[in-house]
Amino acid sequence: MIPGMLKKKIDNLYNQYNRRRYVHPDPLEFLYSYKDLRDREVVGLIASSLAYGRVKQILKSVSYVLDIMNPSPYQFLMNSNYMSMYKAFEGFTHRFATGDHLAALLWEIKSVIARFGSLNECFIYCMSPDDETVIPAMTFFAGQLTSGEYKPGHLVPLPEKGSACKRMNLFLRWMIRKDKVDPGGWQDVPWSKLIVPLDTHMHKISLKLGLTTRKHPNMRTALEITSSFKQLNPDDPVKYDFVLTRLGIRDDMDMKLIYP
Repeated sequence: MIPGMLKKKIDNLYNQYNRRRYVHPDPLEFLYSYKDLRDREVVGLIASSLAYGRVKQILKSVSYVLDIMNPSPYQFLMNSNYMSMYKAFEGFTHRFATGDHLAALLWEIKSVIARFGSLNECFIYCMSPDDETVIPAMTFFAGQLTSGEYKPGHLVPLPEKGSACKRMNLFLRWMIRKDKVDPGGWQDVPWSKLIVPLDTHMHKISLKLGLTTRKHPNMRTALEITSSFKQLNPDDPVKYDFVLTRLGIRDDMDMKLIYP
């Protein structure tokens, strides 16, 4: 598709559907309940870490975790030690994740906050203006979340392994961008450095639209798709992620809105 025609179609899609009433079902919806940034970043990392598998189960699992941590997930962490976290989530399961993985993630989140002051401060700690993408900061951030005694396992994707790190990039989109859908809160990371949160659904759409020719949804493919989006919107390459991933997820949105 000709870039100008594609941009016009996707902009129309964005203007019509980039609204909160089209968010459900999506773990992003949990972030809207937290005005305090300290709570929101904790909730965002938990929700994105569990964002794999069937969406119904994702929402159920995130809701289970937050029901225990509410009214303030941040204060829950500050007032808990590892053993109390372990006991609180002893019966938790989400596909491959167990209560052990979750307790380890929560403990490492608390540890990062203790060292840096917030998850945001940890993320930007080693950012450089020369970085083309968030990969260096994301690598440092993931390293800090996995460097302690307790291991969250697959709940924290590691960029150096070459995966698309869809869940981490999703978390960053939620926390860094701010529009009618993404609540934002982290103000020190340029939107232009974000990477498309690539899953199999977004990969399929990108192949159809000619945004990539790569057959495997890994980090190299995510970067290629992001580069293609930068040609349409240099300052905000993940702007269209939400509306494009609604296609095929919601019954009230048809693939024909963007391609025949």
